[in-house]
Order: sequence, then C-alpha cells, then structure tokens
Amino acid sequence: MNKGAPYWMLLPLQRYADFKGRSPRREYWWFALAILLMILPLGVLLGLSGGAPEFAYLLAIPIIIPSIAVQVRRFHDLGKSGWFILLGLIPFVGGLIIIYFMVQPSMAGQNEYGPHPYDGFSGVYDGTP
Repeated sequence: MNKGAPYWMLLPLQRYADFKGRSPRREYWWFALAILLMILPLGVLLGLSGGAPEFAYLLAIPIIIPSIAVQVRRFHDLGKSGWFILLGLIPFVGGLIIIYFMVQPSMAGQNEYGPHPYDGFSGVYDGTP
C-alpha cells in the first residue's frame, strides 16, 4: 500500500522531537509544502486585515521543533551530521546550501544513523527510525 501526501505531511508531527534516524526527501518536502500551505493564506489574511503579526508567531511556535527535527533526520539520511543545519545561519547563501542538500537523493543502504527509510520492496516508509 502506497501512503499518500497527508501521511508524509503529518509524519514529522508524529515524530515531533525525534532527532535520531533518517527521513527521506518525500517526508521533508511534503512537510515543507504543508507549512507553506498553512502560512501563505495566514499571511495574506493578516496582511489584508492589518492583523497583528504576533498571531502568526503563535502559530509558528509549535512547528519549530518538528521542522528542525525533520531537517536533522534529512541530513542523517544523506550520511551527514545534524549539525549541518547550522549552515542555514550563513547570511544569503546558507538557505541555498540547505536546499541543495535537501534535494539530494538518500544514501543507499544503512549508514551510521540507521537503515534506509524505505523497506526496499514497496517503497513505503514504515515510520520507524
């Protein structure tokens, strides 16, 4: 059974503060899309209504930890340390470097952070690190 987009969008929330294991590209990018689909309409509504941006910050706070965790697990999937997330702190180019890494294919087989996130037969992630 192939799991659809809602599964991949919500999986990082289920693995809320799990900084161990690996996450495939699909999990990272579906979660990024889910965040974008939540933030864009909110930003438009707040902009049109002249609403307080503090409201947007309150909604962003619960997403910070799962966002960091899925990015760390994505670096693990590439065979890199989770500390590579700090590259995002480099002004201007840091975000581009992060995007470059996030679009790279998974490291085949097992690495020091665990087994490949797919089971190897059906292409379905089993959700375990």
